[in-house]
Amino acid sequence: MVRYAAMTGTGAYIPEKVLTNVNLENIVDTNDEWIRQRTGIVKRHIAEPDMAVSDLCLRAARRAIKDAEIDPLDIDLIIVGTVTSDTLFPSTACYVQRGLGAKKAYAFDLAAACAGFVYGLDLADGLIKSGRYETILVIGGEVLSRIVDWTDRNTCVLFGDAAGAAILQATDEEKGILASYCGSDGDYSDTDLLGVPAGGSRMPATCETVNQKLHTIKMRGREVFKLGVRIMPEAALKALALAGITIDEVDLFIPHQANIRIIEAVGDRLGIPREKVYINVDRYGNTSAATTIVALDEAIREGRVNSGDMILMVTFGAGLTWGSTLIKL
Repeated sequence: MVRYAAMTGTGAYIPEKVLTNVNLENIVDTNDEWIRQRTGIVKRHIAEPDMAVSDLCLRAARRAIKDAEIDPLDIDLIIVGTVTSDTLFPSTACYVQRGLGAKKAYAFDLAAACAGFVYGLDLADGLIKSGRYETILVIGGEVLSRIVDWTDRNTCVLFGDAAGAAILQATDEEKGILASYCGSDGDYSDTDLLGVPAGGSRMPATCETVNQKLHTIKMRGREVFKLGVRIMPEAALKALALAGITIDEVDLFIPHQANIRIIEAVGDRLGIPREKVYINVDRYGNTSAATTIVALDEAIREGRVNSGDMILMVTFGAGLTWGSTLIKL
């Protein structure tokens, strides 16, 4: 029997606190028009000071579990894609497991930056198709507001906090994840291109690293833009080719929500109509590993997609990492 990994439930959690472009004008040298023109972002959501990323992930996971109509004890594995884990260790996934009471699952974090959720889907798909597991919870969550330099207008305007989750379950129906393509290129792993220089074993925390703000996101925006525009269409087309599906058969395209200009450029290169491209970067900013699953959950609840529709997701992030997946609902 051929097994597939069906997506039987989704959920998302967006913090209530909103930070608008106008609010940012009081924090850093920027303005609403400048941010909108360059990024398409109007506002982003910020987690409350007492909330860690596991709190966001737990809320999203509970909603996905309810949507899938399963018991937490049905879950065999929990994968959390994040670069803003509660602690260096234990993993955020273990905190989520405890919060859910998913005692039969094993749990771990996956650090692939913005590609974290799609990487998690690819891994879960393979494990389900192998016959080893029946039910897997995949989460993408970030609290990027904790690692942003609020004096750097080139980066602080971009990021927000959110979490999204999906339940994957084994089925013999041809649905769920039909094909995925993931990759990485360590030649682009320099932290000044996109990353956080300090806090790991190469550069442990010291008074100097804190004073130099080396524990915050650094990025060379123009280079990252060019890489994203090149890599995402390539990854998307490879996933389609693996599934034997054409771009015209895609009902909804969900690209990584990093920047409206990147989204538009990728859509144009793929030749996909704008009405088939899902965009919410204006409301949430770049939430890294959470962007694609939050967008998918919203699209489902808005009625943008229905059972049997083809969803193409693609993302890229620091590392350099990238991933695409084709999902049949």
